[in-house]
Amino acid sequence: MSAARSLGPSAIHTRSAILDLIRSSGTVSRIELAEMSGLTATSITRFVKSLIEDRLVIETGFGDPTGGKRRSLLELNPTSRYAVGVSLDDARLNYVVVDLGGNVVGQLTSSGIGQSVPSAEIDRIADELEQLFRQLDIPRTDIVGVGVAGAGLDLGAGAERLSLTADEWESFAVRKALEARVGLPVVRDNDAACAALGQYWVGRIPATQDFATLYMSNGFGMGLMIGGSVNRGASSNVGEIGHMVVDINGPDCWCGSRGCLEILAAPRAIVSQAMQDSALAEELELSGDDGHLRHDFNAIASRAAEGEERCTALIEHSAHIVAAAVLSAVNLLDLDRIFLAGPGFADAGAIYARIIRERVSGFARARGVHGVTIELSDPGLDAAAVGAATLALQYVLTPHAYV
Repeated sequence: MSAARSLGPSAIHTRSAILDLIRSSGTVSRIELAEMSGLTATSITRFVKSLIEDRLVIETGFGDPTGGKRRSLLELNPTSRYAVGVSLDDARLNYVVVDLGGNVVGQLTSSGIGQSVPSAEIDRIADELEQLFRQLDIPRTDIVGVGVAGAGLDLGAGAERLSLTADEWESFAVRKALEARVGLPVVRDNDAACAALGQYWVGRIPATQDFATLYMSNGFGMGLMIGGSVNRGASSNVGEIGHMVVDINGPDCWCGSRGCLEILAAPRAIVSQAMQDSALAEELELSGDDGHLRHDFNAIASRAAEGEERCTALIEHSAHIVAAAVLSAVNLLDLDRIFLAGPGFADAGAIYARIIRERVSGFARARGVHGVTIELSDPGLDAAAVGAATLALQYVLTPHAYV
């Protein structure tokens, strides 16, 4: 029997909070855990013992001598548990397997969901997961679950998520269908939230440090990590920065408002502007069709990264609008760190980071009190998939933070 199964609900949450402290600390002693948690040394010893018995934590040497008995150091046992993340995207499906430390140990990429019916795609996803499991020399019993990330997807029962591209997936019972096929716990959330959680876990960010991740794919989303948990709001629509109004006299947006960030600065808007330059469109072989949106945008972004003037101007125009929205978010939420993640930042992310950084550092309301770090997300293109995998880890192993 697992040591955790002998604990009550309250004790399980305390145990998971201690595991999260060990995760964010890297290496830590029992005495330091007691100081950080406010628990007694006896309680810490009891919880740490259960974590060691479950192979989640290992003793990894001793700290520097302080005149008495040397303190033994603890850290996560990364090879004790694994989770799978699946990122649903029009252009591609990305699967990653991560260990307890968030390190990617396996990966598989296949064609995107496009306009396919969810019920048919679930069968393919289940088959590809089984293919990935067979490729990895990992005991099935050590895989804790599967996380699914995608536009509009949300883990809250009955929650409403609004998106342009994922409406069929919003109402489809992904968890139930996939769990029945793979026999593992399944949890899902939107890609921006997953990207933020992945950064939190992989970056060993402590629960005391709040931050946001701006995610760009076909549109924009913002994942907020508050107190070690994804903040979701009353209807799980926190972070809809794509529909922040940045021009009250701007064009109509599909959401019913006008002048939204998404309608002015998302990949679809950039491609539309590029199509007005017939010479550029021909040179880059742009189609302007929604079915080729990712291809068209990537062509523009990659040329901008190379310094092509017309493409650079298009990306910089988008980046200035995005920067205005980010500045408003920074002022509203008093953020001091924002990560940029998602396929939209793959090629021209450095341009976006530079312009957002300049805008925020120059005009943030609290700039005299603290700086704001703007940086590209560590997981990069795989941010949502890595985050989805860490969502599964959090769901099973640190339930105190899963709300």
